[in-house]
Amino acid sequence: MAKKKTTAARRLSPAKIRADEARYMMRTYRRPPMVFTRGHGCRLYDSEGRAYLDFLAGIAVNAPGYAHPRMVRVIRREAGRATHVSNLFHNPFQAPLAHKLADWSGLDRVFFSNSGSEAVEGALKLARAYAHAKAAGSSVPPKTRILALENSFHGRTMGSLSITHTAKYREPFAPLIPGVEFVCFNDVADLEAKFDDTVCAIVIEPIQGEGGVFPVSDEFWERARALTTQYDAALIADEIQSGLGRTGRYFAYQKFKSLPDIVTVAKPLAGGLPLGAFIANEKFASALTPGMHGSTFGGGPLVCATALEFLAIVEEEDLLANVRARGAELRAGLEKLAARFDFIREVRGEGLILGIDLTVEGAPFVQEALRQGLLINCTHDHVLRLLPPFVIRKKDVAEFLKKFEVVLARVAKAAKKSSAAIPRAEIRRQPMALAATR
Repeated sequence: MAKKKTTAARRLSPAKIRADEARYMMRTYRRPPMVFTRGHGCRLYDSEGRAYLDFLAGIAVNAPGYAHPRMVRVIRREAGRATHVSNLFHNPFQAPLAHKLADWSGLDRVFFSNSGSEAVEGALKLARAYAHAKAAGSSVPPKTRILALENSFHGRTMGSLSITHTAKYREPFAPLIPGVEFVCFNDVADLEAKFDDTVCAIVIEPIQGEGGVFPVSDEFWERARALTTQYDAALIADEIQSGLGRTGRYFAYQKFKSLPDIVTVAKPLAGGLPLGAFIANEKFASALTPGMHGSTFGGGPLVCATALEFLAIVEEEDLLANVRARGAELRAGLEKLAARFDFIREVRGEGLILGIDLTVEGAPFVQEALRQGLLINCTHDHVLRLLPPFVIRKKDVAEFLKKFEVVLARVAKAAKKSSAAIPRAEIRRQPMALAATR
Protein backbone atom coordinates (compact mmCIF):
# COMPACT_ATOMS: atom_id res chain seq x y z
CA MET A 1 0.00 0.00 0.00
CA ALA A 2 1.35 3.41 -0.96
CA LYS A 3 2.06 5.73 1.92
CA LYS A 4 -0.28 8.67 2.25
CA LYS A 5 1.51 11.96 1.69
CA THR A 6 1.51 14.36 4.59
CA THR A 7 0.16 17.87 4.16
CA ALA A 8 3.68 19.28 4.41
CA ALA A 9 4.86 17.01 1.60
CA ARG A 10 2.17 17.97 -0.87
CA ARG A 11 3.15 20.48 -3.51
CA LEU A 12 0.72 23.38 -3.20
CA SER A 13 -0.27 25.37 -6.24
CA PRO A 14 0.79 29.03 -6.38
CA ALA A 15 -2.88 30.00 -6.14
CA LYS A 16 -3.30 27.94 -2.95
CA ILE A 17 -0.12 29.41 -1.48
CA ARG A 18 -1.37 32.95 -2.13
CA ALA A 19 -4.81 32.12 -0.73
CA ASP A 20 -3.38 30.63 2.47
CA GLU A 21 -1.07 33.61 2.88
CA ALA A 22 -3.98 36.03 2.49
CA ARG A 23 -5.99 34.07 5.06
CA TYR A 24 -3.42 33.13 7.69
CA MET A 25 -0.44 35.47 7.56
CA MET A 26 -0.25 38.95 9.04
CA ARG A 27 -0.38 41.63 6.39
CA THR A 28 3.14 43.02 6.66
CA TYR A 29 4.38 42.60 3.07
CA ARG A 30 3.15 43.55 -0.39
CA ARG A 31 4.28 40.77 -2.70
CA PRO A 32 4.05 40.17 -6.45
CA PRO A 33 2.13 37.04 -7.44
CA MET A 34 4.96 34.69 -8.47
CA VAL A 35 6.22 32.01 -6.08
CA PHE A 36 9.98 31.41 -6.12
CA THR A 37 10.92 27.77 -5.72
CA ARG A 38 14.68 27.55 -6.32
CA GLY A 39 17.80 29.46 -7.24
CA HIS A 40 21.17 28.91 -8.84
CA GLY A 41 24.04 31.37 -8.97
CA CYS A 42 22.59 34.81 -9.58
CA ARG A 43 19.18 33.58 -10.73
CA LEU A 44 15.91 32.74 -9.05
CA TYR A 45 13.26 30.53 -10.66
CA ASP A 46 9.52 30.72 -10.06
CA SER A 47 7.02 27.88 -9.94
CA GLU A 48 6.45 28.22 -13.70
CA GLY A 49 10.17 27.79 -14.39
CA ARG A 50 10.82 31.41 -15.39
CA ALA A 51 14.28 32.72 -14.54
CA TYR A 52 14.98 36.11 -12.95
CA LEU A 53 18.38 37.78 -12.78
CA ASP A 54 18.61 38.71 -9.11
CA PHE A 55 20.13 42.11 -8.38
CA LEU A 56 18.58 42.26 -4.91
CA ALA A 57 20.04 39.06 -3.36
CA GLY A 58 17.41 38.77 -0.64
CA ILE A 59 18.16 42.40 0.35
CA ALA A 60 21.95 41.88 0.51
CA VAL A 61 21.71 38.41 2.09
CA ASN A 62 22.54 35.92 -0.69
CA ALA A 63 26.07 37.18 -1.32
CA PRO A 64 27.44 33.80 -2.46
CA GLY A 65 24.50 33.38 -4.81
CA TYR A 66 22.04 30.51 -4.71
CA ALA A 67 22.99 26.86 -4.20
CA HIS A 68 26.72 27.52 -4.05
CA PRO A 69 28.11 23.96 -3.95
CA ARG A 70 30.43 24.64 -1.02
CA MET A 71 27.61 26.18 1.04
CA VAL A 72 25.26 23.32 0.19
CA ARG A 73 27.87 20.75 1.18
CA VAL A 74 28.46 22.32 4.62
CA ILE A 75 24.75 22.76 5.35
CA ARG A 76 24.04 19.13 4.48
CA ARG A 77 26.97 17.92 6.55
CA GLU A 78 26.09 19.88 9.67
CA ALA A 79 22.33 19.17 9.38
CA GLY A 80 23.28 15.52 9.81
CA ARG A 81 25.37 16.23 12.89
CA ALA A 82 23.85 18.86 15.19
CA THR A 83 21.80 21.86 14.11
CA HIS A 84 21.66 23.32 17.63
CA VAL A 85 23.77 23.13 20.77
CA SER A 86 22.89 25.35 23.72
CA ASN A 87 25.14 28.31 24.40
CA LEU A 88 25.67 26.76 27.82
CA PHE A 89 28.21 24.56 26.02
CA HIS A 90 30.97 24.90 23.41
CA ASN A 91 30.44 23.99 19.78
CA PRO A 92 33.21 23.54 17.18
CA PHE A 93 32.47 26.58 15.03
CA GLN A 94 31.72 29.65 17.18
CA ALA A 95 35.30 30.36 18.24
CA PRO A 96 36.84 29.98 14.75
CA LEU A 97 34.13 32.24 13.31
CA ALA A 98 34.66 34.83 16.05
CA HIS A 99 38.41 34.71 15.36
CA LYS A 100 37.82 35.32 11.63
CA LEU A 101 35.41 38.22 12.26
CA ALA A 102 37.88 39.81 14.68
CA ASP A 103 40.62 39.52 12.06
CA TRP A 104 38.43 41.00 9.31
CA SER A 105 37.14 43.86 11.46
CA GLY A 106 40.28 44.85 13.37
CA LEU A 107 38.32 44.49 16.63
CA ASP A 108 38.58 41.95 19.43
CA ARG A 109 35.47 40.10 20.62
CA VAL A 110 32.20 38.82 19.12
CA PHE A 111 28.68 38.06 20.32
CA PHE A 112 26.40 36.04 18.01
CA SER A 113 22.72 36.83 17.51
CA ASN A 114 19.99 35.68 15.15
CA SER A 115 19.49 38.87 13.14
CA GLY A 116 20.73 42.35 12.39
CA SER A 117 18.15 43.98 14.64
CA GLU A 118 19.31 41.81 17.53
CA ALA A 119 22.91 42.73 16.78
CA VAL A 120 21.97 46.41 17.00
CA GLU A 121 20.13 45.76 20.28
CA GLY A 122 23.25 44.12 21.67
CA ALA A 123 25.48 46.96 20.53
CA LEU A 124 23.22 49.51 22.26
CA LYS A 125 23.19 47.43 25.44
CA LEU A 126 26.97 47.16 25.33
CA ALA A 127 27.37 50.95 25.05
CA ARG A 128 25.00 51.48 27.97
CA ALA A 129 26.70 48.74 30.02
CA TYR A 130 30.08 50.38 29.50
CA ALA A 131 28.68 53.75 30.59
CA HIS A 132 27.14 52.22 33.73
CA ALA A 133 30.39 50.43 34.58
CA LYS A 134 32.37 53.67 34.22
CA ALA A 135 29.94 55.54 36.46
CA ALA A 136 29.78 52.84 39.16
CA GLY A 137 30.91 54.07 42.55
CA SER A 138 30.90 57.71 41.54
CA SER A 139 28.39 60.48 42.11
CA VAL A 140 28.14 61.14 38.36
CA PRO A 141 25.10 59.52 36.70
CA PRO A 142 25.85 57.16 33.78
CA LYS A 143 25.66 58.46 30.25
CA THR A 144 22.53 57.26 28.47
CA ARG A 145 21.96 59.47 25.40
CA ILE A 146 22.35 57.86 21.98
CA LEU A 147 22.86 59.77 18.73
CA ALA A 148 21.82 58.42 15.34
CA LEU A 149 21.56 60.00 11.90
CA GLU A 150 18.62 61.40 10.04
CA ASN A 151 17.48 59.05 7.29
CA SER A 152 18.85 56.05 9.20
CA PHE A 153 17.43 52.53 9.33
CA HIS A 154 18.64 50.10 12.01
CA GLY A 155 15.88 47.52 12.42
CA ARG A 156 12.39 46.73 13.68
CA THR A 157 12.85 45.83 17.37
CA MET A 158 12.07 48.54 19.91
CA GLY A 159 15.69 49.50 20.50
CA SER A 160 16.77 49.45 16.86
CA LEU A 161 13.54 51.22 15.89
CA SER A 162 14.27 53.94 18.43
CA ILE A 163 17.40 54.89 16.47
CA THR A 164 15.66 54.54 13.09
CA HIS A 165 14.74 57.99 11.84
CA THR A 166 11.91 57.46 9.37
CA ALA A 167 8.57 58.49 10.86
CA LYS A 168 6.43 55.81 9.21
CA TYR A 169 8.46 53.04 10.88
CA ARG A 170 8.47 54.68 14.31
CA GLU A 171 5.10 56.31 14.84
CA PRO A 172 2.85 53.20 15.02
CA PHE A 173 4.90 51.94 17.99
CA ALA A 174 5.49 55.11 20.01
CA PRO A 175 6.58 55.81 22.64
CA LEU A 176 9.99 54.34 21.90
CA ILE A 177 13.12 54.15 24.04
CA PRO A 178 13.95 57.65 25.34
CA GLY A 179 17.30 59.38 25.13
CA VAL A 180 17.75 59.24 21.34
CA GLU A 181 18.50 62.30 19.21
CA PHE A 182 19.07 62.50 15.46
CA VAL A 183 21.92 64.35 13.78
CA CYS A 184 21.60 65.86 10.30
CA PHE A 185 23.29 63.53 7.82
CA ASN A 186 26.94 64.48 7.13
CA ASP A 187 26.45 67.76 9.03
CA VAL A 188 29.55 68.17 11.21
CA ALA A 189 28.27 71.37 12.86
CA ASP A 190 25.05 69.65 13.94
CA LEU A 191 27.04 66.68 15.22
CA GLU A 192 29.21 68.96 17.33
CA ALA A 193 26.18 70.84 18.66
CA LYS A 194 24.44 67.65 19.83
CA PHE A 195 27.44 65.76 21.21
CA ASP A 196 28.32 66.26 24.87
CA ASP A 197 29.32 64.26 27.95
CA THR A 198 25.83 62.73 28.32
CA VAL A 199 26.22 60.75 25.08
CA CYS A 200 27.13 57.08 25.46
CA ALA A 201 27.11 56.19 21.74
CA ILE A 202 26.57 57.35 18.19
CA VAL A 203 25.36 54.83 15.60
CA ILE A 204 26.36 55.33 11.96
CA GLU A 205 25.73 53.36 8.78
CA PRO A 206 28.89 54.01 6.69
CA ILE A 207 26.57 53.74 3.69
CA GLN A 208 22.88 54.21 4.42
CA GLY A 209 21.12 51.36 2.63
CA GLU A 210 17.40 51.56 3.32
CA GLY A 211 17.75 55.33 3.51
CA GLY A 212 18.71 55.63 -0.16
CA VAL A 213 22.37 54.51 -0.51
CA PHE A 214 23.98 57.64 0.92
CA PRO A 215 27.69 57.31 1.91
CA VAL A 216 28.92 58.99 5.08
CA SER A 217 31.68 61.52 4.40
CA ASP A 218 35.23 61.08 5.65
CA GLU A 219 34.98 64.38 7.51
CA PHE A 220 31.81 63.37 9.37
CA TRP A 221 33.15 59.93 10.33
CA GLU A 222 36.46 61.26 11.61
CA ARG A 223 34.77 64.01 13.62
CA ALA A 224 32.44 61.42 15.16
CA ARG A 225 35.50 59.34 16.03
CA ALA A 226 37.21 62.32 17.65
CA LEU A 227 34.13 63.24 19.70
CA THR A 228 33.52 59.69 20.92
CA THR A 229 37.14 59.48 22.00
CA GLN A 230 36.94 62.86 23.74
CA TYR A 231 33.78 61.95 25.65
CA ASP A 232 34.56 58.24 26.15
CA ALA A 233 31.51 57.17 24.14
CA ALA A 234 31.09 54.35 21.64
CA LEU A 235 31.31 54.79 17.89
CA ILE A 236 29.02 52.06 16.53
CA ALA A 237 29.14 51.15 12.83
CA ASP A 238 26.01 49.48 11.51
CA GLU A 239 27.44 47.32 8.71
CA ILE A 240 24.48 44.97 8.42
CA GLN A 241 23.90 45.89 4.77
CA SER A 242 27.24 47.38 3.73
CA GLY A 243 29.62 44.98 5.50
CA LEU A 244 31.30 41.62 4.86
CA GLY A 245 32.47 42.45 1.37
CA ARG A 246 29.65 44.37 -0.29
CA THR A 247 31.76 47.46 -0.99
CA GLY A 248 34.79 45.44 -2.11
CA ARG A 249 36.29 45.77 1.36
CA TYR A 250 35.65 43.54 4.35
CA PHE A 251 33.82 46.49 5.92
CA ALA A 252 32.72 49.82 4.47
CA TYR A 253 34.28 51.71 7.40
CA GLN A 254 37.71 50.50 6.28
CA LYS A 255 37.82 53.33 3.76
CA PHE A 256 38.17 55.70 6.74
CA LYS A 257 41.36 56.26 8.74
CA SER A 258 39.94 55.19 12.12
CA LEU A 259 38.07 52.18 13.45
CA PRO A 260 34.74 52.08 15.27
CA ASP A 261 34.44 50.66 18.78
CA ILE A 262 31.57 48.33 17.90
CA VAL A 263 30.31 47.00 14.55
CA THR A 264 27.11 45.12 13.78
CA VAL A 265 26.85 42.51 11.01
CA ALA A 266 24.20 40.10 9.75
CA LYS A 267 22.65 39.81 6.28
CA PRO A 268 25.23 37.82 4.24
CA LEU A 269 27.08 36.33 7.21
CA ALA A 270 25.68 32.79 6.89
CA GLY A 271 24.79 33.06 3.20
CA GLY A 272 21.02 32.98 3.71
CA LEU A 273 20.73 31.34 7.12
CA PRO A 274 19.82 33.59 10.06
CA LEU A 275 22.92 34.81 11.87
CA GLY A 276 24.02 38.21 13.15
CA ALA A 277 26.77 39.48 15.42
CA PHE A 278 28.21 42.52 17.10
CA ILE A 279 31.96 42.87 17.33
CA ALA A 280 33.72 45.18 19.78
CA ASN A 281 37.14 46.27 20.89
CA GLU A 282 38.40 45.00 24.24
CA LYS A 283 37.59 48.22 26.04
CA PHE A 284 33.86 48.01 25.36
CA ALA A 285 33.59 44.21 25.20
CA SER A 286 34.82 43.98 28.79
CA ALA A 287 31.61 45.65 29.98
CA LEU A 288 29.65 42.41 29.41
CA THR A 289 30.07 39.71 32.04
CA PRO A 290 28.42 36.26 32.33
CA GLY A 291 24.65 36.50 32.59
CA MET A 292 24.31 40.07 31.29
CA HIS A 293 23.38 39.14 27.72
CA GLY A 294 22.47 35.96 25.90
CA SER A 295 20.73 34.32 22.95
CA THR A 296 19.10 30.90 22.69
CA PHE A 297 19.75 30.36 19.00
CA GLY A 298 22.60 32.80 18.28
CA GLY A 299 25.70 31.08 16.97
CA GLY A 300 24.50 27.48 16.61
CA PRO A 301 26.86 24.98 14.98
CA LEU A 302 25.08 24.75 11.63
CA VAL A 303 24.90 28.50 11.01
CA CYS A 304 28.43 29.18 12.27
CA ALA A 305 29.89 26.42 10.11
CA THR A 306 28.02 27.87 7.13
CA ALA A 307 29.27 31.38 7.94
CA LEU A 308 32.86 30.14 8.15
CA GLU A 309 32.45 28.60 4.72
CA PHE A 310 31.05 31.85 3.31
CA LEU A 311 33.99 33.87 4.63
CA ALA A 312 36.38 31.27 3.22
CA ILE A 313 34.67 31.51 -0.17
CA VAL A 314 35.08 35.29 -0.14
CA GLU A 315 38.80 34.90 0.50
CA GLU A 316 39.60 31.85 -1.61
CA GLU A 317 37.52 32.84 -4.66
CA ASP A 318 38.80 36.44 -4.46
CA LEU A 319 35.26 37.79 -4.32
CA LEU A 320 36.32 41.22 -3.04
CA ALA A 321 38.16 41.78 -6.33
CA ASN A 322 35.09 40.58 -8.21
CA VAL A 323 32.85 42.94 -6.24
CA ARG A 324 35.12 45.86 -7.11
CA ALA A 325 35.41 44.94 -10.80
CA ARG A 326 31.75 44.14 -11.40
CA GLY A 327 30.71 47.14 -9.32
CA ALA A 328 32.83 49.44 -11.48
CA GLU A 329 31.36 47.96 -14.67
CA LEU A 330 27.83 48.27 -13.34
CA ARG A 331 28.31 51.83 -12.22
CA ALA A 332 29.91 52.86 -15.52
CA GLY A 333 26.96 51.38 -17.40
CA LEU A 334 24.47 53.14 -15.15
CA GLU A 335 26.26 56.46 -15.62
CA LYS A 336 25.88 56.03 -19.39
CA LEU A 337 22.17 55.39 -18.94
CA ALA A 338 21.91 58.45 -16.68
CA ALA A 339 23.26 60.56 -19.53
CA ARG A 340 20.43 59.28 -21.74
CA PHE A 341 17.50 59.42 -19.31
CA ASP A 342 17.10 62.81 -17.67
CA PHE A 343 14.95 61.46 -14.81
CA ILE A 344 18.06 59.77 -13.34
CA ARG A 345 19.38 62.35 -10.92
CA GLU A 346 22.40 60.51 -9.53
CA VAL A 347 24.09 57.12 -9.26
CA ARG A 348 25.85 56.58 -5.94
CA GLY A 349 27.30 53.87 -3.74
CA GLU A 350 30.34 51.63 -3.84
CA GLY A 351 31.08 48.11 -5.01
CA LEU A 352 27.82 46.17 -5.22
CA ILE A 353 25.66 48.50 -3.15
CA LEU A 354 24.41 51.07 -5.63
CA GLY A 355 21.48 53.48 -5.67
CA ILE A 356 19.90 55.09 -8.73
CA ASP A 357 18.24 58.30 -7.53
CA LEU A 358 15.29 59.26 -9.71
CA THR A 359 13.32 62.45 -10.05
CA VAL A 360 10.20 60.32 -10.46
CA GLU A 361 8.55 57.59 -8.42
CA GLY A 362 10.53 54.34 -8.44
CA ALA A 363 7.78 51.71 -8.06
CA PRO A 364 6.87 51.50 -11.78
CA PHE A 365 10.51 50.71 -12.62
CA VAL A 366 10.57 47.85 -10.10
CA GLN A 367 7.36 46.44 -11.61
CA GLU A 368 8.64 46.70 -15.18
CA ALA A 369 11.97 45.16 -14.15
CA LEU A 370 10.04 42.17 -12.81
CA ARG A 371 8.29 41.83 -16.17
CA GLN A 372 11.71 41.88 -17.84
CA GLY A 373 13.05 39.17 -15.51
CA LEU A 374 15.08 41.46 -13.22
CA LEU A 375 14.84 41.65 -9.44
CA ILE A 376 15.56 45.07 -7.91
CA ASN A 377 13.74 47.18 -5.36
CA CYS A 378 12.95 50.78 -4.54
CA THR A 379 13.84 52.45 -1.29
CA HIS A 380 13.25 56.03 -0.22
CA ASP A 381 10.33 56.12 -2.75
CA HIS A 382 12.56 57.17 -5.64
CA VAL A 383 15.91 55.34 -5.24
CA LEU A 384 16.33 52.07 -7.13
CA ARG A 385 18.63 49.88 -5.04
CA LEU A 386 20.97 47.27 -6.54
CA LEU A 387 22.50 44.59 -4.28
CA PRO A 388 23.56 41.69 -6.52
CA PRO A 389 25.38 38.59 -5.27
CA PHE A 390 29.17 38.80 -5.02
CA VAL A 391 29.49 36.03 -7.63
CA ILE A 392 27.99 37.98 -10.55
CA ARG A 393 29.94 37.71 -13.77
CA LYS A 394 30.79 40.26 -16.42
CA LYS A 395 28.08 38.83 -18.69
CA ASP A 396 25.51 39.14 -15.87
CA VAL A 397 26.28 42.86 -15.61
CA ALA A 398 25.97 43.25 -19.38
CA GLU A 399 22.65 41.39 -19.38
CA PHE A 400 21.34 43.51 -16.52
CA LEU A 401 22.28 46.80 -18.20
CA LYS A 402 20.68 45.73 -21.49
CA LYS A 403 17.41 44.76 -19.81
CA PHE A 404 17.47 47.73 -17.46
CA GLU A 405 17.73 50.08 -20.43
CA VAL A 406 14.51 48.53 -21.76
CA VAL A 407 12.92 49.04 -18.34
CA LEU A 408 13.85 52.74 -18.29
CA ALA A 409 12.62 53.31 -21.81
CA ARG A 410 9.29 51.53 -21.35
CA VAL A 411 8.42 53.23 -18.07
CA ALA A 412 9.40 56.61 -19.49
CA LYS A 413 7.22 56.03 -22.54
CA ALA A 414 4.25 54.89 -20.44
CA ALA A 415 4.64 57.85 -18.09
CA LYS A 416 4.75 60.26 -20.99
CA LYS A 417 1.50 58.86 -22.32
CA SER A 418 -0.31 58.91 -19.00
CA SER A 419 1.40 61.97 -17.47
CA ALA A 420 1.60 59.87 -14.30
CA ALA A 421 5.21 60.66 -13.41
CA ILE A 422 5.85 62.89 -10.42
CA PRO A 423 7.22 66.27 -11.55
CA ARG A 424 10.90 66.88 -10.81
CA ALA A 425 10.18 69.95 -8.65
CA GLU A 426 7.66 68.06 -6.53
CA ILE A 427 10.08 65.19 -5.85
CA ARG A 428 12.78 67.65 -4.80
CA ARG A 429 10.38 69.20 -2.26
CA GLN A 430 9.70 65.84 -0.59
CA PRO A 431 11.56 65.54 2.71
CA MET A 432 13.89 62.58 3.11
CA ALA A 433 12.24 61.70 6.40
CA LEU A 434 9.06 60.59 4.64
CA ALA A 435 10.62 58.58 1.87
CA ALA A 436 12.14 55.22 2.92
CA THR A 437 10.15 52.31 1.56
CA ARG A 438 11.05 48.67 1.15
